[in-house]
Amino acid sequence: MRLEVFEPTRVVVVAEATRVFGEAANGAFCLLPRHVDFVTALVPGVLEYLTPQGAMKLIAVDEGVLVKAGEQVRVSTRRAVEGEDLETLRDTVVSEFRHHDEHDRIARSALARLEASVVRCFIGLR
Repeated sequence: MRLEVFEPTRVVVVAEATRVFGEAANGAFCLLPRHVDFVTALVPGVLEYLTPQGAMKLIAVDEGVLVKAGEQVRVSTRRAVEGEDLETLRDTVVSEFRHHDEHDRIARSALARLEASVVRCFIGLR
């Protein structure tokens, strides 16, 4: 199977996989090459895949959507981070996601100021 993991602005992973393990809201799942086509909403967690060489690879994902159609497995998520082992992945997730959360907080604050300014302008038109 061909696994592709996408964030809104970049491609995180493009790889061949013989198995894909993940977790949806209704439980864990495993996809094999001949698995029926499949769509699910992912919960934040770890997506694992097995390469044709037998290596297990890990990807931490935020909420997202996984679609398996034929030999393609595509994952669209807000945030994703690759890691070699769980400890390294945990450290990377903490630093990367914390950075994104801070950026989101700053953007929400700027938007709130902009909205307040627009409201003040409309009130001034009376």
